[in-house]
Amino acid sequence: MTVQEFYETYYLKHPVVSTDTRTISQGSIFVALRGENFDGNQYAAKAIEAGAVCAVVDDKSVVSDRCVYVENTLQFLQDLARYHRMQLNIPVIGVTGTNGKTTTKELISAVLAKKYKVEYTRGNLNNHIGVPLTLLSITKDIEIAVVEMGANHPGEIKTLVNIACPTYGIITNVGKAHLLGFGSFENIVKTKTELYEYIASHDGTIFIDADNEVLNANLRGVKNLVKYSFSDSSCSYGQMIDNAVYAAFSFKSTKGQTADIYSSLYGEYNAKNMLAAATIGTFFDVEVQKIKEAIEGYVPSNNRSQLRKTDKNMLILDAYNANPTSMRASLETFIAMNVENEKCAILGEMFELGESSEKEHIAILELLKKSSVQRIVLVGNWPHIEGLNASYYKTSQDLKEQLIKMPISNSTILIKGSRGVKLETVVDNL
Repeated sequence: MTVQEFYETYYLKHPVVSTDTRTISQGSIFVALRGENFDGNQYAAKAIEAGAVCAVVDDKSVVSDRCVYVENTLQFLQDLARYHRMQLNIPVIGVTGTNGKTTTKELISAVLAKKYKVEYTRGNLNNHIGVPLTLLSITKDIEIAVVEMGANHPGEIKTLVNIACPTYGIITNVGKAHLLGFGSFENIVKTKTELYEYIASHDGTIFIDADNEVLNANLRGVKNLVKYSFSDSSCSYGQMIDNAVYAAFSFKSTKGQTADIYSSLYGEYNAKNMLAAATIGTFFDVEVQKIKEAIEGYVPSNNRSQLRKTDKNMLILDAYNANPTSMRASLETFIAMNVENEKCAILGEMFELGESSEKEHIAILELLKKSSVQRIVLVGNWPHIEGLNASYYKTSQDLKEQLIKMPISNSTILIKGSRGVKLETVVDNL
């Protein structure tokens, strides 16, 4: 059965696709994917029993009149998603970047939802499986789609853009992350800007940070640009509002609309993500007051740039993930903060840095050494450097046990680290 035949026979009548038997709903389609430690073909019968109208399999030993056999289920899922996307005559905005892409995607979606029916990537479903599932969730009443794309190896963005076929795109930034997979910063730039290459070849439009030299030097032939900036007032323009507890800026669009926008997001770096969302909103004719309402109404979740007050401390919870670029940005904002109580930085090891790991960790410690942060707590495999007074813990559980014995109180605490360190598990003890 071809993709088109399957689309017309099954998908149009049953437009809910799942790759997990735990999320099967009555009348949905189950696609049996394979992984290093699992084989979805083994769960085809269970999916059908749970209510799936059919199961797409690539194991001929799975026999059922409700199974559709294909050569490769992952390729079939991607091809089905691309075919569905090509039936949609709507703007599709591709979002990628080293840091801030999920927050920016959610801000863009919140802004556009003030005027349009929007579908967007849920959670972090931004890879070779998540992007197809996002596309297949777009129903006929959707007017704009916002699709997040992640990568940790060369060439991944090229694969994703050829599935999603975006008409618009934005790269939030390019920084040092997944160096183990990419091999070099140059490979990160090349992979992320594959979005630019696709947009250029399809005469689409890119929203670009005019202040980012790396992005502007790697446009890959893009001709249609919408620029936003904190330094060039001829662009969609933002000016930071000083002394705000959360990220805030004064916005002026190229159409002359203005607004002071205050958020619930920690960190000056998030102001640029907010400016990007405001720029895209004005491009799609969302009123500036609605843009302000959307951004100010957005509440971060999932341990991303959250401020949380406990009985004992003020927490800056940014523990969803970390790399050298995001760690430095978060620390620089923290160091510059004016607080009356003691500053404490609880930092987790940064993973997937390969041969650069020790050098990048030392650079962060040197930054801390010169700072006024009074208490430094390091979790994971951090090097020791001369002149730095810090407490070292092998795991978050070790730190948790210490916090039970010797609590930290009356402090402003930054919590930042790679997801695998699980720093969020110590929050209840702070």
